[in-house]
Amino acid sequence: MRVRRSAPGRPVLRRTAALAAVSALTMAATACGGGSSTGDEGSNKNPGTLTYWATNQGSSLEHDKKVLTPELKKFEKETGIDVKLEVVPWDSLLDRILAATSSGQGPDVLNIGNTWSASLQATGALLPWDAKNLKKIGGKDRFTPSALAAAGAEGKPPAAVPLYSLAYGLYYNKQMFKDAGIAKPPETWDELVDTGKKLTGDGKYGLAVEGGNPVENAHHAFVFGKQHGADFFDSSGEPTFDKPANVKAVKQYVDFLASDGIAAEGNAEYAKNESVRDFATGKAGMLLWQAAASSLKSHGMKPDEYGVAPVPAQSADASGERAVNTMVAGINLAVFKNTDNLDGALKFVKFMTSTEEQKALNGTYGSIPPVKEAQQDAAFSTPDLKVLRDVLANSSAPLPQVPDESKFETLVGTAMKELFAEAASGKSVSTGTVQERLTEAQQQMQK
Repeated sequence: MRVRRSAPGRPVLRRTAALAAVSALTMAATACGGGSSTGDEGSNKNPGTLTYWATNQGSSLEHDKKVLTPELKKFEKETGIDVKLEVVPWDSLLDRILAATSSGQGPDVLNIGNTWSASLQATGALLPWDAKNLKKIGGKDRFTPSALAAAGAEGKPPAAVPLYSLAYGLYYNKQMFKDAGIAKPPETWDELVDTGKKLTGDGKYGLAVEGGNPVENAHHAFVFGKQHGADFFDSSGEPTFDKPANVKAVKQYVDFLASDGIAAEGNAEYAKNESVRDFATGKAGMLLWQAAASSLKSHGMKPDEYGVAPVPAQSADASGERAVNTMVAGINLAVFKNTDNLDGALKFVKFMTSTEEQKALNGTYGSIPPVKEAQQDAAFSTPDLKVLRDVLANSSAPLPQVPDESKFETLVGTAMKELFAEAASGKSVSTGTVQERLTEAQQQMQK
């Protein structure tokens, strides 16, 4: 698929949508907020029920319902509490949550992307997981430190508890590598570009990217920024989007399509896991993704057909923060503070973070249990998960746990989406162009 050509200029509708999301966050941050255990609008719930918003972890919403429904039936059988499940797509999840925090009409329990923890914590709508509440689910020592580090602002009780841990890895097609005479996966970005060019041709490309997905873009911007020695926020939480190193980081990622030519033009529109499909079906030889095993399987790709390596660095001898090759990715489980069934909600969180459920759910989704005891299961020692566990433990960093983090994802990620679109339409993406977009994003943050 090729991206549709458009007149020169910026996609105003996309920018307007991004700013609307930011405005929603600002409104939520000033609201007294909190969740409600009402289900559909205007309905009153029996105290013996819970509403749960789950995230789309599998290949489709229906797939998630099939995975979660029998697990929720176990909880219902154990407790007598009926759970009303809704799986919410990622492209609408943040807006749904923000609307719930400002209106007070939300679920009892919900999944959140762990990068949003501090932003949603700032609304005051989520139950703080202080020592008293953590004790009710077995205590904080059950969880890995890296997962807890992405659960809220430093010095405050977590806004949620870890449910699924994820890390980015470099997935590569073994047969495509063999056919191109490539002996091993790249360890630096220069090597990745060289490898990608060897794989590109005859309708195939070296790398699949999700250029139309602001959140995915922002995650890569963060990692590339770290590797260039920069952060997108300073120590006081002020945005530093247009620092030269961040400009260099964003340009390097967009250049995979813009100047390196190892990603297809159509990738500029990808926003719903199309890049995973392209990799699984042999249209691209490499993929940067979080725990992709379950999704690859759903597209018919067998585990022995691909390998997983750490995400490359700028140089082979990188150390410290310049060696960071993944954000601490994952899904956290939160409770709306004003639920009318707090006891039931706490029981539900305890159930979902129990060792057995952690094994079952993370095993199905191909993610890593943030509960340390569950990680000891042999199912999480496969070659790909060993790599992801290692990078999560040794070369990861949490996205900035500041109240405006989700605005960073929206604004910087959307700026990158626009840059991808311009590159796909044949326009040059210069350092100056990237600088201009990041300056605009920073100015929007400061309004």
